[in-house]
Amino acid sequence: MPTTNSETTTIRELAESHGLDIDPKTIIVNELGLDFQVAIAKTVDGQSWVLRIPRRPDVTDRATVEGRFLRNIAPHLSVAVPDWQIHTECLIAYPLLPGEPGLTIDEQGQPQWHFDVEAAEYAESLGDFLAELHSVDPSIVRSSGIAEYSPAEVKAHKRDDIARVVAEFDVEQSLRERWNAWLDDDSYWPKFTTVTHGEVYPAHQLMDGPKNLSILDWTTAAVGDPARDFMFHHASVSAEAFDATIRRYVENGGQVWPKFAAHCGELFSTSPVELGLYALQTGDADHIEAAKAQLNPSK
Repeated sequence: MPTTNSETTTIRELAESHGLDIDPKTIIVNELGLDFQVAIAKTVDGQSWVLRIPRRPDVTDRATVEGRFLRNIAPHLSVAVPDWQIHTECLIAYPLLPGEPGLTIDEQGQPQWHFDVEAAEYAESLGDFLAELHSVDPSIVRSSGIAEYSPAEVKAHKRDDIARVVAEFDVEQSLRERWNAWLDDDSYWPKFTTVTHGEVYPAHQLMDGPKNLSILDWTTAAVGDPARDFMFHHASVSAEAFDATIRRYVENGGQVWPKFAAHCGELFSTSPVELGLYALQTGDADHIEAAKAQLNPSK
């Protein structure tokens, strides 16, 4: 989106103070990130960089964990991940990764898909990436400080999150009943945990057509429920395309269980809970109103 002269100057000066000589005419800002303002710009030597500027002080500690995690996970993946060559409290910067976003939002706030989510090649590419990620030994990334949950803790953590949001917001009764039934049925839930990204969806996937080249934004990485990395896909594609992805995933060593697809659907239904938690964390009035609307859509 267009940037103001003062915004351009601020970003250029911030980059310069960290040793990057940015051409101000090349700066493009993305304001959609909740935790970071993101800009893409070229240095005077022609190299493109991604600049992540924290919106609030509280994101700094989580970014430190993410930076350590990226260093640990990168050698074990075939896709590219950000290489944070600059990491301070004021700025995170890394060379632009290969590929184009699979999903963007236009100026009217409407999603724009840039590849065919039903393509067989996409099912193969996503299944390959997730099987590779989920096969990483948690001991490799444990020292980064990411959250780590046992199967029992996965469910308990979700139950606690729902309880906190229900205590703070007016949540539609049908949603509360749906979530309680899901939480009380062990057959939905995993008996194992894996290294996860946590928010795998096409805005975080840099693509060449339907093929994944790079994966962005590992802020939510954890050792936890592998279905977290499938829930957006489950909500976005046909049952046939989802099944094709799972077949590829299993062929490459991934593990699922009988109610895996249904669990993905239930997990996605709690997206308003995640928004509610974020709104409570930030105290932002707009986020709180958005959470209210999603948690009780009939009002």
